[in-house]
Amino acid sequence: MIPALILAAGSGRRMGGPKALLVLDGETLLQRTVRIAQAAGCTPVLAVVGDWDPGALDPSVRVVRNAEAAEGMASSIRAGIAALPGSTAAVLLLAIDQPAVDPPLLGRLLQLHGAQEGTAPVACAYGGRPGIPAIFPARLFPELLGLAGDRGAKPILLRENAPTIPFPEGTWDLDTPEDLRFTR
Repeated sequence: MIPALILAAGSGRRMGGPKALLVLDGETLLQRTVRIAQAAGCTPVLAVVGDWDPGALDPSVRVVRNAEAAEGMASSIRAGIAALPGSTAAVLLLAIDQPAVDPPLLGRLLQLHGAQEGTAPVACAYGGRPGIPAIFPARLFPELLGLAGDRGAKPILLRENAPTIPFPEGTWDLDTPEDLRFTR
């Protein structure tokens, strides 16, 4: 089993509040991402949130508070990796602001991870580069714990020449209220 680590701690300055709490088709973006990760077979599911109430979530979801969320994405990755069970062999990182992510996409990513025998990171490819959703093996956890600032793990994926699956819709993310309007 691969745990899912949902990065949802952003304050959503351009959205007027945390993106995770925005509603799309009757559920918050965080609830939606939890549902998709669970439907893909990820367990456990951890949601890294900021200093706000994440609302009603499936009771099996472990909520991880990121007191350093203002630093950016790296702090959420660190908080989530630190909260993983000690026996975790790999983790799926995903964000709440990619509306095209669905269970079949995550299933293909999990299959690619299995084909690599769990030794290499695997990622989605969009915009000519690898990105999240992505799976990182435990051997890279120390490096993920060393990330700083408002950057993610893309440099690791590039350096590792991570195998990818095509996900051209990955370039579409939700950054402004206008973006949310176009998802319906």
